[in-house]
Amino acid sequence: MSEHDSTRLIRAATSRPTEGRRPVSPPVERASTLLNPSVGVMRDESLGPVYGIDGLAPQRALAQLVADLERAERVTLTSSGLSAVTLPILALARAGDEVLTTDAVYGPSRRFLTRFMAERGVTTRLHPAEATAAEIAAMIGERTRIVLIESPASLTFEMIDVPALATAARAKSVVTIMDNTWAAGVAFKPLVHGVDVSVQALTKYVGGHSDLLMGAVATADARLGRLIHQAAEDLGGHVSPDDAWLALRGARTLKTRLDRHAASALQVAEWLADHPKVARVLYPPLPGSVGHDLWARDYTGAAGLMGVVLNGGAEAEAEAILDRLTLFGLGYSWGGFESLATHETGQLGFRQAPPRLEGPLIRLHIGLENADDLIADLEGAFAGVVP
Repeated sequence: MSEHDSTRLIRAATSRPTEGRRPVSPPVERASTLLNPSVGVMRDESLGPVYGIDGLAPQRALAQLVADLERAERVTLTSSGLSAVTLPILALARAGDEVLTTDAVYGPSRRFLTRFMAERGVTTRLHPAEATAAEIAAMIGERTRIVLIESPASLTFEMIDVPALATAARAKSVVTIMDNTWAAGVAFKPLVHGVDVSVQALTKYVGGHSDLLMGAVATADARLGRLIHQAAEDLGGHVSPDDAWLALRGARTLKTRLDRHAASALQVAEWLADHPKVARVLYPPLPGSVGHDLWARDYTGAAGLMGVVLNGGAEAEAEAILDRLTLFGLGYSWGGFESLATHETGQLGFRQAPPRLEGPLIRLHIGLENADDLIADLEGAFAGVVP
């Protein structure tokens, strides 16, 4: 039976116990040492975790839920969204290899590639943020081991034809890793579209309440999954049972929340697109925005994150707009219930080819507040600052 994601996210919680009674959510098990009734049992790894670092009830339930959501064979939990990106690269790249990724790649991912991995003999080549799948595939060389995909890309939201790029990379025996945080494993499923490794920051929409840090690495290929899991074992990473329990709780309402984020974000984006002081709204679900056709073809939903390019003005004016907002929090990250705003123009300077924008770039995350109230807040901020 084919199930909707909203059902998949809850089904495991309501499955009937084999005996006795049980809580809806698994108990939070805090343990380093696990006791055994005999030496034989102690040495039998087939019976489950042998030490707390292996993950107990909440970690195992969360990993299974993400695997079900992403249509994955195996999921490895990590301590943050960034570690979810870095873990498969560490597991799969070796000295002399090359990673190919977008010039618009998430800043900390870029730093990891150009600092940590570069010091260990792995080079990084950046393709133009607006490159097509065919153009990216043409850049794959003999040393290319990994193509790291962001779609939408960080800050400027360029879209890539992911199925086409995944097919081209696989034909050249190159592994594809996609940062799927924007779609949260709901609006887009990279593994179903041919990507080898799907990663996301559970910090964002899965957690949903801005109170935890966590990541997930999902694979449909058993061999890749084993290599990534082995790297996690060797690095000694661990996700706390309390954080796993919070993420599991957040995941139950993920689809409902994401739908609300997307609906409100589109309403806000449409209003912004008609504002005389806004040059462009960078939000793929918005008709006419960057990557809309690819989003409409491949995605079944959206997130609440967008970019807003002002129509001229100085950086100080963008900062003044943010200071006048009363419903938008000023803070990094996104995916929680609250709306957030940041000023992002400065980060574009790290790119090889910074985009030519009509004015300062503001990033908005549209939360679960009433969309009309958020629009009124933005209108007041614009009216009070921009001439």
